[in-house]
Amino acid sequence: MTRSFWGGFAGLATSALAVALAGLAFAQEATDDAVSSVNGSAARVPAATVSGATAGRSQEVDPRAFGLPQVQRINEEIRRVWTDSGLVASTPATDGEWCRRVYLDILGRIPSVQELREFVGSREPDKKLKLVTKLLYDDAHVEDYARNWTTIWTNILIGRNGGLEDRTLTSREGMQKYLRDSFARNKPYDQMVYELITATGTTAPGSEKFNGATNFLAMKVNEEKATQATAMTAKIFLGLQVQCTQCHNHPFNEWKQQKFWEFNAFFRQTRALRTFVPGTRDVESAELVNEDTAGEDGNASEAILFYELRNGLLQAAFPVFVDGTEISKSGYVSECDRRTELGKLVIQSPYLDKTIANRMWQHFLGYGFTKPIDDFGTHNAPSHPALLDYLGGEVRKNSFNLKELIRWIVLSEPYSLSSKVIRGNAADDPLLGESPKFTHFYLRQMRAEELYESLLVATQAHKTRGSYEEQEKAKADWLRQFTIAFGTDEGDEATTFNGTIPQALMMMNGDLVKDAISIERGSFLQTIAVSKLKAPEKIDYLFQAAVARSPSSDEVAIANKLLAARQGDVPAALQDIFWAVLNSNEFIIQH
Repeated sequence: MTRSFWGGFAGLATSALAVALAGLAFAQEATDDAVSSVNGSAARVPAATVSGATAGRSQEVDPRAFGLPQVQRINEEIRRVWTDSGLVASTPATDGEWCRRVYLDILGRIPSVQELREFVGSREPDKKLKLVTKLLYDDAHVEDYARNWTTIWTNILIGRNGGLEDRTLTSREGMQKYLRDSFARNKPYDQMVYELITATGTTAPGSEKFNGATNFLAMKVNEEKATQATAMTAKIFLGLQVQCTQCHNHPFNEWKQQKFWEFNAFFRQTRALRTFVPGTRDVESAELVNEDTAGEDGNASEAILFYELRNGLLQAAFPVFVDGTEISKSGYVSECDRRTELGKLVIQSPYLDKTIANRMWQHFLGYGFTKPIDDFGTHNAPSHPALLDYLGGEVRKNSFNLKELIRWIVLSEPYSLSSKVIRGNAADDPLLGESPKFTHFYLRQMRAEELYESLLVATQAHKTRGSYEEQEKAKADWLRQFTIAFGTDEGDEATTFNGTIPQALMMMNGDLVKDAISIERGSFLQTIAVSKLKAPEKIDYLFQAAVARSPSSDEVAIANKLLAARQGDVPAALQDIFWAVLNSNEFIIQH
């Protein structure tokens, strides 16, 4: 069925009413005390709560009541910067805002109406701690948690298009299987890193020597003398941007060309072997293996490599870690497995601690302590150095348990703040080049995957999903359409929504939204329409399902006019209302 929102307002000032309903939630207007900027557009966050019975702001709880000294330390360090900068923090977010926020960031989806009401209706002083613990450790949420973080880390490790390239050696399915199993079991982060760096075996599930971790390096070790393996390993796990030092010394930091090739030497025993589909040149799988190397002068006992300086002279390099630790120069795997040694050195490095703390902080707060998050060069001083060092140290002390790091961050004061900007923190705007002070929650747009999962939850379609494989295939098909529509020439990940015309058209008229607003028999909206709920309760339910709050009085008034205009056709009226809410800025923004 083709929906025309503009055609649904017979007898009314059609376009004005449509715009009003679609834009009420996040009106595009500047106010002194309620504006944050997203990609250059102002977005006003409403103060409405889920229901009148739960109106008002969340009650602040002393973090020490949670029994988490890490939360207390985060708050102290953040407040110290506020004081030093002469800034004032915004008020706390409402319970509904915080609940929606934590579900999106931890599970990659918005809460269902039942989940929202259960949290908001609770009067327990430690209900935030209980909810976070439930999302992280309850068996009921293992699948959602693993799915979300598998998506995030698949894109980090192999990119949005990894495994989709022509003649690829990467199995996206294999990468996802490894990550899904790891996150479902809460595997320690340092163990994951070690496995990804040292993995041997085949890339594709079902193959004889399958090891999904091999997909991180499979496409990176054969090309250009493993320079991609060198650059991405240093960048992702150590926060060191070394790619430009392949050809010359870095002009700003301490990383020199020599260090690049010394790091590169760790990968010179590794190859990715292709297995072809019988009778074709299509790659069926790849096997990552370690083999003896004789170096570039034929002497395996000291397997040397040479690189060219800018003046044309050749320089020699052997495997040396970033901290100056040297390993054996032997190219014989039996004497020195270079990648295994590299894995050991990486998980012992303090760079590993700080890099994961920085990356996770950015995921939950919108900005890391450095920009970019994977550049710890001396030219790029962190905004909160003491806090970064502390969090890195605590991650290691707690056995690299990422769930504990998540718990500390989402229970902290900066994560709990409203996204409304006030006069006392208007200067805290990283989009203007300022380092983030975290005086308010920075608005950001959903990732494509979050939108997909959230639409399913908002319409209760997640209750009737098929097997995990079927779910992922359906999502991949939709994401492929999204990537085609919004991909960049550089192959960057197009995971957020920035108000472009193609994006708006896809949201307004795409199959996913059409399914979401269907009024066919048995659909979500039809079920609500024929339920025993009163008209105001039906409207309230739609707002809670989509944006985790009740409608404002202005929104209720407009919705009532729409119900009257539909002359008793309740399903059609609810369809127009839900379409507008799903296409509002408020739905696609994490606030």
